[in-house]
Amino acid sequence: MDQYFLIIIIVAFAAFMFYSSRKRKKQQSETASQMVPGARVMLSFGLYGTLVSVDDEKVTADVEIAPGTVITVHRQTLSRVVPEETPEAVDTTATTEHETDDVTELNGEPIYGERVEDVDTTKRKTED
Repeated sequence: MDQYFLIIIIVAFAAFMFYSSRKRKKQQSETASQMVPGARVMLSFGLYGTLVSVDDEKVTADVEIAPGTVITVHRQTLSRVVPEETPEAVDTTATTEHETDDVTELNGEPIYGERVEDVDTTKRKTED
């Protein structure tokens, strides 16, 4: 009985490795097909840029990281293609003085960065 259990575990492990290998190869081929000049890419060390060219013989890629600044990197450092996203709307509504006064009154403490005119030094806690 123990022999069958061991064989089942080995077969399941082999099937899992085979499935993972196929999935990884499929993902790599999809990424490679997206690595075309003009694509926005992220390098493995976190640098973003635009792919200028890929040289298969030398296994290098030219990436423009700033206008007029092109670097040559090993092709394996191209970790992923970054999809072009539209910038989300940023909430630019300013808080009024009345709103900040309400928060100050609720806590009894000034808001970070708020100037306090009347400071009572006896209420301060000091660590001596």
